[in-house]
Amino acid sequence: MLPLHIFEDRYRALVRHLVGLPEGTPREFGVVAIRAGWEVGPTAPDGRPLPGDDVTLHEVGCTAELRQVTELPDGGYDIVTVGRRRFRMGTVDRASAPYLTAEVEWLPEPDAPDEAAELPAARVIAVFRQYLGLIRADPAEIPEQLPEDPTVLSHLVAATAALTIADRQRLLAIDDTAARLRAELRLLNREAALLRQVRAVPVPLKELAAPPTPN
Repeated sequence: MLPLHIFEDRYRALVRHLVGLPEGTPREFGVVAIRAGWEVGPTAPDGRPLPGDDVTLHEVGCTAELRQVTELPDGGYDIVTVGRRRFRMGTVDRASAPYLTAEVEWLPEPDAPDEAAELPAARVIAVFRQYLGLIRADPAEIPEQLPEDPTVLSHLVAATAALTIADRQRLLAIDDTAARLRAELRLLNREAALLRQVRAVPVPLKELAAPPTPN
């Protein structure tokens, strides 16, 4: 789930385009993390921001499907989206629209139960509950039930855990559910161990600071 406040003219144009699609057409746009550079570059003569020429993007992204659109009095939008399909980017077009577009290759998702993922899924559920207990003070905030489908579980963990952009990107790029769950198990064990240490030993906040991300 990804709620967004749309205020830039180029993304207002994107939302208008999606809303105007014929009924039954998927209303999806791509979300890609920035590897280096900045999304916004120089401004056009009319003052609108232009995509940064020096920005480099990660190859693997995910589509976000519009689920709810609220138009605001100033012409902007509040939207609610849900992640749908992973893709690998090809050629990026910076000129055909106010926003970046690209040719993409859809990445595979399992369409049948994966028996190899059942064991790591059970382990991830156990460690994920421990992790949530460390980051959420109120036990009521910890869900009683987690998805039984290993693939859905793997994406939920990746979206919920407080991971770095680099960690999230590595998880997103893994095609195999069992491999993604095993990677998440390592990350959750690492994060849980760090949380236990931080709670036990006072650490100056400056030592916990992470470098800024352009995303």
